[in-house]
Amino acid sequence: MENAFKNKALYHQLVDLLKKRMETSMIPHDKLPSERELTTQYGVSRTTVRLALQELENDGYIYRRHGKGTFVSDLKKDAADIAGAYSFTEQMKSLGRNPETRILSFEKIEADKFISQHLNLSLGETVFKLSRLRSADREPLMIEDSYLPVKYFLTLDDQLLRSKPLYDLFSEDFDQTVRLADEELYASVAAKDDAKQLMIPIGAPVLHLARQTYNMKNEIIEFTLSVARADQFHYQIRHIRNS
Repeated sequence: MENAFKNKALYHQLVDLLKKRMETSMIPHDKLPSERELTTQYGVSRTTVRLALQELENDGYIYRRHGKGTFVSDLKKDAADIAGAYSFTEQMKSLGRNPETRILSFEKIEADKFISQHLNLSLGETVFKLSRLRSADREPLMIEDSYLPVKYFLTLDDQLLRSKPLYDLFSEDFDQTVRLADEELYASVAAKDDAKQLMIPIGAPVLHLARQTYNMKNEIIEFTLSVARADQFHYQIRHIRNS
C-alpha cells in the first residue's frame, strides 16, 4: 500500500479510500475498524491512520464515541438544519436526540456600540447577556451568547431560564411572539476556548452564526452569536426563480 502512494500524501489518499469505502459498503452509524486494524488492512503506519481519521472527523464523515469506537456519520439525517430552526430544543427532539442546555452565565450589561446596533438600541441601554452550552445526548454541539433588551423581559431571572426553552419563555411569560429571524453564518475554525467547551480539537471546523429575532411589532428582541460544530450542523436553503 505504501508503494501505491506516490504523488499524494499517504493520509490524503487513505482519506479518499476510506470515503469510498463508507459510501459504497457502509451505512450511517456503522462502526469502523480500529486504528490497528486499519493499519494492517491498508499497510500504512499508525500515524497515517490517525491523520486520516482526524481529517474525516473534521469534515464530518465520522464521529467518535469515547470507549466505543469510530462510526460513520449520517451527513443527511443526523445533522441539524439550522436554516429557520428557531428552537435548538425542538430541532434536537425532531432528530430523536436528547437536548440539554447548560447556562454558563447570566448577567445585565450595558450595550456597547456593536450590541446596540444589532438590537436597535441606544448606546449604553441595559441588556441581558445569556451564555449557554447546548448539547445533545451529552455531546456538546453549540455555544450561544444571547443579548436581550431588558425592557422586553423585565422579570427574567435565572430560575425562569431554567424552567423552559427560551422561545417558550418569550411567548408564554413575556407575550413576545417570534415573527421571523434573520440569520447569517460563516465557516471558521475553533479557537482555544470554544474548542475546549465543544470538546473538539483547536482548529477544527466550526460555523459562526449571528441571529436577530423579531417580534410581531417588528422589534428586535434577541441578538445571538453562536459557535456550532461543523460536523453536527449543515445549512440548507432553497432558491426559487420567479417567472
